[in-house]
Amino acid sequence: DLTTLQREANGRFGFSAKTTLALAQALYEKHKVLTYPRTDSRALPEDYLGTVRQTLGQLSESGVHGEFARTILEKDWVKPNKRVFDNSKISDHFAIIPTLQAPKNLSDAEQKVYDLVVRRFMAVFYPAAEYLVTTRITTVAGHPFKTEGRVLVNPGWLAIYGRDASGGDGPGNLVPVTPNETVQTDEIALQANQTRPPARYTEATLLSAMEGAGKLVDDDELREAMAGKGLGTPATRAAIIEGLITERYLLREGRELIPTAKAFQLLTLLRGLGVAALSMPELTGDWEYKLSQLEKGRMDRQVFMSDIAAMTRDIVEKARNFEADTVPGDYAVLQTPCPACGGVIKENYKRFACSQCDFSITKIPGGRQFELPEVETLLKDKVIGPLTGFRSKMGRPFSAILKITPENKLEFDFGQNDAQDEQSEPVDFSGQESLGPCPKCQSPVYIHGMHYVCSHSVGPNKTCDFRSGREILQQPIEPAQMQKLLADGRTDLLTGFVSSRTRRKFKAFLVREPSGKIGFEFDNAKGKAAKADGKDGEEGAEDRKRTTRATAARSGTATKASTTARKTSAAKATTTRRTTKAAADDPAAAEGESATPKAGAKAASTAGRTRRTAASAKADNTGDHPADPSE
Repeated sequence: DLTTLQREANGRFGFSAKTTLALAQALYEKHKVLTYPRTDSRALPEDYLGTVRQTLGQLSESGVHGEFARTILEKDWVKPNKRVFDNSKISDHFAIIPTLQAPKNLSDAEQKVYDLVVRRFMAVFYPAAEYLVTTRITTVAGHPFKTEGRVLVNPGWLAIYGRDASGGDGPGNLVPVTPNETVQTDEIALQANQTRPPARYTEATLLSAMEGAGKLVDDDELREAMAGKGLGTPATRAAIIEGLITERYLLREGRELIPTAKAFQLLTLLRGLGVAALSMPELTGDWEYKLSQLEKGRMDRQVFMSDIAAMTRDIVEKARNFEADTVPGDYAVLQTPCPACGGVIKENYKRFACSQCDFSITKIPGGRQFELPEVETLLKDKVIGPLTGFRSKMGRPFSAILKITPENKLEFDFGQNDAQDEQSEPVDFSGQESLGPCPKCQSPVYIHGMHYVCSHSVGPNKTCDFRSGREILQQPIEPAQMQKLLADGRTDLLTGFVSSRTRRKFKAFLVREPSGKIGFEFDNAKGKAAKADGKDGEEGAEDRKRTTRATAARSGTATKASTTARKTSAAKATTTRRTTKAAADDPAAAEGESATPKAGAKAASTAGRTRRTAASAKADNTGDHPADPSE
């Protein structure tokens, strides 16, 4: 169906739902190689067996898919199976499948979508994939630990996606042991992990959530009414997502969808006006339930339409009387007095406003929502920052200092005035404490606007050029970290860097290079730092990300941390059970899960693998901090 195709294309190729729909529509209308794409059905008509065989015959002549299509025909795998051919599972249109038309002159993107449809079409006729699953219990220092090996013995439909049967010592294979055999524990490693918040939605996961929104409804009748429907239709879900992005309720960063402050503000407004139901799946469930009652003749159409009209009038009336400072909500009263008159400042729906004069500031400057402590600091000191998380009109992130002007207006400060002042007159740092010695000339380093600067790098008589941003690739560099960098040559591991090219987060140390420049340093698999050294100490670096895993015993039996290394461990293989496991009949449900053996089932030789990617530590034009390592 279309939603599944959009999910697959987003997960594999990064295509948006809108792009996938446009490509599928072109393959249907322009090239005539796919059937109608705007469908929510995954089944074919029961009289379509002959057409399917003809389509496979056409595909058997292609170089890429021919072998698989011929295998299906030769082994007569096209059977009147209700899982594939079922009229009851078809609404207006059946599943998306290739037509009898051979593809010609497809673009690269069109070819990718066409290939997804063809492979799924053939995969449903292949037999299930089969795995040999081995579970081994190993006793180490009296504690049992489980290791599971999962080996693909018959690829079945996975062969269409390039999977072969595993053999030999491949991933997932456990080294053979006999019951109660004693093995040697070579090494024990501790791994410190932290719980992670749920991942942000991608278009693929958001499409799944929209499709299965009925599962979030508590009421049994409403949940049943929404079964198989969800939010939107296959034809409209892409437009819904694009509309949210166009109206700036969502931002698309790489493959992630990020809600904006405007989105949170809208939900606050709906709750304040008493119409929060507009944002709940229960409303859709209620309407679907009433429509089903209409269909069965248990509800009068006029009653349904009257309810809709009454609800609409209520919403319009509440919106008509809407005023930003009267929307109910859990709003704060600030402790810091008004900078203009000394009055009390109160929060409302849109602003922080004085109750005694006309002073007010927005709650969302530059698309970033204020935290209450930040507002208190801003009102008290008349300046705060640099703060991260602002967005330009083009949606690009930036950081800035915020200040309240003598006219009591809120303004951004990007340091241009500081740069101009530096050229014309000396900068007075007498009120500051030095963070440490400059790595280039040993003069004191101070905070100056948006940067850390050498005292000899500002003013009219510069003798040094050391300058580093207080934010690097969206990672705030706190004064304590700069102190460590200047004193010890390295910061702590910082986890909030965001690549400007891929928009993905990464972790790194900042290090002081011999030249005085600042570079990245990444962890390798053994826990030792791999410096971002390169030509002249400035360009070309290696990203050696650490993957700390427990190293298993020589026999391949996984062990976990104990207080003593090199202990003799008894592998109780008597508890080992061997089973053959078939993949799900539906490739849509099983493909992603069965494509990779479970983590932890790999042999010891795979532990601690190091991944290297090119990086650049060349200073950019904003100072001596390193450039994006993904560039």
